[in-house]
Amino acid sequence: MSTFTDLRLSKPILRSIEEQGYDTPTPIQIQAIPHLIEGRDLLGIAQTGTGKTAAFALPILDFLASDPQAPAPRQPSVLVLTPTRELATQISESFRVYGRYLKVRHAVVFGGVNQRPQVNALRQGIDVLVATPGRLIDLMEQGHIDLGAVEIFVLDEADRMLDMGFIHPIRKVVATLPRERQSLLFSATMPPDIVELTRSILRNPLRIEVAPPATTVDLVTQSVLFVEKSDKRELLGEILRDPSIERALVFTRTKHGANRVVKHLRQIGEKADAIHGNKSQGARERALNSFRSGHLRVLVATDIAARGIDVPDITHVINFELPNIPDNYVHRIGRTARAGRNGAAISFCDTDERPYLRDIEKTIRCKITIVEDHPFRSKTPLTQFPNKPASKRKTAKFSLRNRGRGRALGRTSHR
Repeated sequence: MSTFTDLRLSKPILRSIEEQGYDTPTPIQIQAIPHLIEGRDLLGIAQTGTGKTAAFALPILDFLASDPQAPAPRQPSVLVLTPTRELATQISESFRVYGRYLKVRHAVVFGGVNQRPQVNALRQGIDVLVATPGRLIDLMEQGHIDLGAVEIFVLDEADRMLDMGFIHPIRKVVATLPRERQSLLFSATMPPDIVELTRSILRNPLRIEVAPPATTVDLVTQSVLFVEKSDKRELLGEILRDPSIERALVFTRTKHGANRVVKHLRQIGEKADAIHGNKSQGARERALNSFRSGHLRVLVATDIAARGIDVPDITHVINFELPNIPDNYVHRIGRTARAGRNGAAISFCDTDERPYLRDIEKTIRCKITIVEDHPFRSKTPLTQFPNKPASKRKTAKFSLRNRGRGRALGRTSHR
């Protein structure tokens, strides 16, 4: 099975796919779509960039097209629950693009904005509702949404839901759904709480795992620069002098850290902005749109805010601060090397973060190349790196131009 036509999707959907320039489905699409069309529950272990949104959006649209009915006010037939506003918007856009030749109505609801337009859309009747948990429960409690007619339920990025403390809201939503429904759950990792949640939501699910839960992209060159914490901002400015960095996504661990990095970059003349949870929805969308259009060369983000970012031509991911959760490193660097392009992941590591680096390398099962020859090299001896003498590690000179040669394990394509 090598084309979308082989997946037995309806002609209007195939027409939309063709107009988007896609001809070959990704592995998760090949494995999932035929079973979803047949009505199976699905557990998909997949990271962002594997094509999982289309893997569930296409069969859902095919289902709605096979039995078109006028949508009832406040009663969606399909519910997609997702952790962040950006991701909800992205998924809603996928339904719009792939369903453009179908009479399928969809809406997206999330917090941080006036709820009136969302309420009006629900009142007019929709087929597909894409929602974040908080706003969905608010609207349910106000009587604006009735989930009693949901036929297909999708829980996307379940592990991120858990990280954000949404496990109880999810259970509250699931309790209102009809027992007879088709359910899909997607998660990049499977911690014990997600395993338990899966058992309570899915019935005899098909399990699809398109890549091991914590692998890195094989087109990404990965490097680490040891630097004192106080020198990180100067080092970032030095690195950004490299013209090969066409569009960079910079990660910090905190919201305040992101703001401080942006302030420094603007002071040295770099066009940059930040997205994080303290930003209004409008500000986040403006920053992301400027980044997509190329008006901004650098976008600084926290892990949660960046979850919904889907910009195919990010050339570099820069970990200004290493994540203290190893899987977050995987999600971060997966933002580059999309659609077959090469990309680079550059990590700054201060003395306190060296245990984080050790945990990351255990997770990705490879050693990240050390760049020793840079102007802000840490004064702390490399021999103090936990459990790894300097003589045993690969090193490199300060050069970021030779992208695409790095050692990595898995491969993620963008769809």
